Amino acid sequence: MAQVTPMMKQYLEIKAQYEDAFLFFRLGDFYELFNEDAIKASRELEITLTARGQSETRIPMCGVPHHAAENYMTRLIEKGYKVAICEQVEDPETAKGVVKREVVKLLTPGTMMSDRFIQEKENNYLSTIHLCEDGTYGVAFADLSTGEGRVTVTGDEQEDAVQEVLASKSKEVIVASTSDTSLLDRLKKERQLTISFEDELDDQQEYAWVYKDLKQSKLEATYARLLRYLVRTQKRSLAHLQPATYYASSSYLKMDQHTKRNLELTETLREKRKQGSLLSIVDQTVTAMGGRMLRQWIERPLVSKDQIVDRQSAVETFLTHFFEREELRDELKAVYDLERLAARVAYGSVSPRELVQLKRSLQRLPAIKQLLVNMKADFAKDWFNDSDTYQQIADLLDKSLIEDAPISLKEGGIIQSGYHDDLDTYRDASANGKQWIAELEAKERQVTGIRTLKVGYNRVFGYYIEITRANAASIPEGRYERKQTLTNAERFVTPELKEKEALILEANDQTEKLEYNLFVEIRDQVKTFVPDLQRLARHMSELDVYASFATVSEQRRYVKPTFSEDRKITLVNNRHPVVETVIPRGQYVPNDVSMGEDRGMLLLTGPNMGGKSTYMRQLALSAVMAQIGCYVPADEADLPVFDQIFTRIGAADDLASGQSTFMVEMLETKHALTKATQNSLLLLDEIGRGTSTYDGMALAQAIMEFIHDRIQAKTMFSTHYHELTEMEHSLTQLQNIHVSAAEQDGHVVFLHKVIDGPADRSYGIYVAELAGLPHTVTARAEKLLAELEGAERETAASIDQSVETVQPTEIAESDHQLSLFASDDDEKVSKKAPTKKEKQVLAAIGQADLMHLTPFEAMQLINEWQKNLKN
Repeated sequence: MAQVTPMMKQYLEIKAQYEDAFLFFRLGDFYELFNEDAIKASRELEITLTARGQSETRIPMCGVPHHAAENYMTRLIEKGYKVAICEQVEDPETAKGVVKREVVKLLTPGTMMSDRFIQEKENNYLSTIHLCEDGTYGVAFADLSTGEGRVTVTGDEQEDAVQEVLASKSKEVIVASTSDTSLLDRLKKERQLTISFEDELDDQQEYAWVYKDLKQSKLEATYARLLRYLVRTQKRSLAHLQPATYYASSSYLKMDQHTKRNLELTETLREKRKQGSLLSIVDQTVTAMGGRMLRQWIERPLVSKDQIVDRQSAVETFLTHFFEREELRDELKAVYDLERLAARVAYGSVSPRELVQLKRSLQRLPAIKQLLVNMKADFAKDWFNDSDTYQQIADLLDKSLIEDAPISLKEGGIIQSGYHDDLDTYRDASANGKQWIAELEAKERQVTGIRTLKVGYNRVFGYYIEITRANAASIPEGRYERKQTLTNAERFVTPELKEKEALILEANDQTEKLEYNLFVEIRDQVKTFVPDLQRLARHMSELDVYASFATVSEQRRYVKPTFSEDRKITLVNNRHPVVETVIPRGQYVPNDVSMGEDRGMLLLTGPNMGGKSTYMRQLALSAVMAQIGCYVPADEADLPVFDQIFTRIGAADDLASGQSTFMVEMLETKHALTKATQNSLLLLDEIGRGTSTYDGMALAQAIMEFIHDRIQAKTMFSTHYHELTEMEHSLTQLQNIHVSAAEQDGHVVFLHKVIDGPADRSYGIYVAELAGLPHTVTARAEKLLAELEGAERETAASIDQSVETVQPTEIAESDHQLSLFASDDDEKVSKKAPTKKEKQVLAAIGQADLMHLTPFEAMQLINEWQKNLKN
């Protein structure tokens, strides 16, 4: 067996503790990776793979410079990996043997705080799923960059817990290593999730304030798993964590990941971009923390009417005070991200420049407070009672930090003159020393007559007098001591220069150390106010969101919705908030939506490209906007408060899970049918289109009947199965509506207007022409369509005729299959036996697999049976 060096032995021992992470092992000025880590990292980071050791025992390795390592680490984290940073924890000059090394931090997708990784208007959630002793599932979230934390219990269904995690868009989920295999398999299907394990559940008493509002043991156990993981991976103070808050999932409008994706609430369906989503329309926030709060509200609308009305009142206050609102928005633009600044203060990673940003933000508070007083904003009257506290922080930072403080502590120039006497003394000595150096240079030039003589400095040799070789002969004998010889010059020193150098360097060194210590003291003082700053950040965020709602509502002519107690929906001239912004002004066609006691289900038919999906989505988006407290795009709006929204819109395979388009469709429909209540909203588009015509039609009808008779939720159902429109006669709550179209000069004009009644055509061939299909294809399709429709009419007429001409005496009572064509009065049926031909037809009917025939094939069969009966 090959001999392992002491350094590699140390590496392997540490790597064994972090098998699921890339181990960045510090060697001098580089972080090195070895073995499988090196092979994989070289591929992911596109860096050179080398090796160390003899040919027979060569170990794969690659490395990155320590000063550029953050970039490489971030790239790995973005791909869902983890990085363990292993540093030297003792001085190499004093170490005996191998320098001691330890992992000082574990970077994961859910714990990153770097601005290069996280978006300023998005949370970076870490989540956990915990199986409680009673069989229910606890779910907790934390954002390390802001300190906020939430916890809930979802019940005993595993999928509900997974949906909570997915709804938060967590990048990492923590579970027990002993978790059920089905849970792990389910989580692995979500490719954007990094799975981590934590088995310790001690309650971390040093962070007792985090648990103070959690009253149940299973909530504490759930959050303990998450907190233990943070403590283990971060290895530093987590004093910025806010008390974890309990929330009931029933307190928010429930929307699963499919619904959120279909409605494009925060990102578009295809490009996964914010632009084109509902968020991009209503987001007029001017602060990063306000943007994050708005995103949270959109993803979790309220179901409490009182809370919604409170938000509406705040928005109305901003709407009725235009000038104050614009002034307040200007003030907010100068407010930095207080939430993340406070977290960095507590985390110990805040820079001098960021503390100056904190000061500038706090200095805006008096003006903001006065504007709220002028607006008579009663909702915020108690928000800023701690103004003296915030002023105290601002004053401390104002008198201590230089206004244009640097980003890095190493650069110096952080503390103002006059703040600390010793610092001023050192600075004076350093400044006077530099003046003395300048005077020395002038004096030596005069004495020697060498005009090119200069006094310089470098970190290796200190201060020196430099004279070019051409002027070396002009140096007075014995005046200087030689210090260094260069190619074209000589460097010298004098006893006086050595003495002054010691004084200057000591002053510089003491200045850097004292500035650093003073900065740490200032940071620690601010740290005591972190809870106050976090509370202020929440209030500022709310102001920003309310002002954003008021601004967009005014610009887009939105109306304040009311909420009905009788589950009535009335939207007059309702519009899709996104679509109306991307088409020329004045061309968008608004539509009414009316659903009352006798109109609980709408069956929507009409042409492709006519706007059915837009009509369905705008209803759901209006409901979401109303329940986050925003106004809605309509001239009049009266809505119920929905508890859940389900959508089944669009078609997509889930190839990674081995699921076809139709299976995905059925799974999403199942979820809606099993979870929806009477107070839910269902939007179902083209159910059944992924299978044969009769299969799909049968499923669609059965689903509609189930919703109508059992769930009784407000439902909008769109289809191209025109046969389903006949259900209006049997389902009392069903109303047919359609998107109208008109034909002019052989062309179809989509009117995009929704009116009562069923549509007569789908205009699919016309849409194919618009898509650019070859003319020969669409012309042939037109001909085939005419033949099929003609055959259908002919067959229908033949059936009617045969029903009229066939006498009851020709039909046998003994075969009950023919009762479909007989009179309702069974006693009038003749007892005459069927003929041989009739028996053949009856046998053919019995053998026909009607559910797997196309309409045309079915009509051909019926026509053949008729011919056999007549001949």
